[in-house]
Amino acid sequence: MDLLYANDQQGEYPASYYAADAKPLPRQPKAHGQIQTQVCVIGAGFTGLSAALHLAWAGYDVTLIEAQRIGFGASGRNGGQVGTGQRLEQDALEAMIGRSDARALWGIAQDAVQLVKDLVSQIPDCNFRPGIIHAMHRPRHVRVDHAYVQKLNQDYGYSDIRCLSCDEMRAMVGSEAYFGGSLDQGAGHIQPLRYAIGLAQMALAAGVKIFEESAALSIERGAQVRISTDDAQITADHLILGCNGYLGDLEGQVAERLMPINNFIVATERLDSVQRAALIAYDYAVADSKFVVNYFRFSEDGRMVFGGSESYGYRFPKDIASKVRKPMLQIFPQLAEARIDYAWGGTLGITMNRMPSFAYVDENIFSASGYSGHGVAMASMGGKLAAEAVMGRKEGFDLMASVPTPRFPGGRHMRTPLLVLAMLWYGMRDRI
Repeated sequence: MDLLYANDQQGEYPASYYAADAKPLPRQPKAHGQIQTQVCVIGAGFTGLSAALHLAWAGYDVTLIEAQRIGFGASGRNGGQVGTGQRLEQDALEAMIGRSDARALWGIAQDAVQLVKDLVSQIPDCNFRPGIIHAMHRPRHVRVDHAYVQKLNQDYGYSDIRCLSCDEMRAMVGSEAYFGGSLDQGAGHIQPLRYAIGLAQMALAAGVKIFEESAALSIERGAQVRISTDDAQITADHLILGCNGYLGDLEGQVAERLMPINNFIVATERLDSVQRAALIAYDYAVADSKFVVNYFRFSEDGRMVFGGSESYGYRFPKDIASKVRKPMLQIFPQLAEARIDYAWGGTLGITMNRMPSFAYVDENIFSASGYSGHGVAMASMGGKLAAEAVMGRKEGFDLMASVPTPRFPGGRHMRTPLLVLAMLWYGMRDRI
């Protein structure tokens, strides 16, 4: 079963709050006939849109194909949190690849956040709202989190993050579920589908040819890459893959290191300012310390947008609202009477070690994926780094590609049941 179509209608956005709130572009045409281009990009999410935009700004002829609609996948469905750093903390990266490269990766991640801020500033209906609270759901986690904050302050010179005591946490997040944590004011949150559509508008203005409902069916490698869709044959000097969790069987080398999982979000009815202030202070976003993370924030029109729960099969649950309401009420029993107006799911790509998977599939084929829930900033940067690699400036892409991303054990057919067992184990640990 193809995840591109398993839970959604062909050519339609999911019934999400983001889709109801954003102003979609007019439908772009389907790819048809013989198309010659310098660079073909597959996937109109953050990676593909950023890659296409940066290449077009540099004067390249770019063709971007999308199986569904612009921002249809995880890029238009996620929690909207623009986190600092890489998906793994710097301690783990230093142990994995050494302090020098770990520091370079920190620099890339910080540049990624700035990139999002810079791009958002050029999108009229998209705002960057600063601040993410990291909320610890066990007292024993607070000490570890505070030690990490001190490391970032002292070793990395990052002063935008500070520790929160239990009292400070509960003054900012109106829940007894958390015992302290940290506040990162260098991070922030956005409406992700507005951001994706804004990137597409800029790309079109820069000359990118975007084709929707034009799924790539096969790739033929060579000095010129040939990409086939239902109705088109595209020939390109370079190819960039930005497919992430919706890659399917298109490229096996990438798929071996990528696991698609489903995550779910609800948006409540609008809450008044008094209700909102009692739940989250200062319009910050929140992500907690559970392995299956709860993440939440308010939309600009005052809805609680709460993400939680995962699944590992192809099909979404029939009642997403009930599935997400449970963890939401564990955090905020005050919302027991709040109406849920929107509930949706999406598919993201994770890797074994949760670091992004950057790869040279061939000399002229680049792939960036596997952002593991940390993709708003890093996928935007991933597209830029892939574009720079096409231009011959490969340092950043090479550094990201040097981070080991192991194949999933059991191969592509056994990876899902093995992952489910692991997730059940970690989910049990969350409750201990």
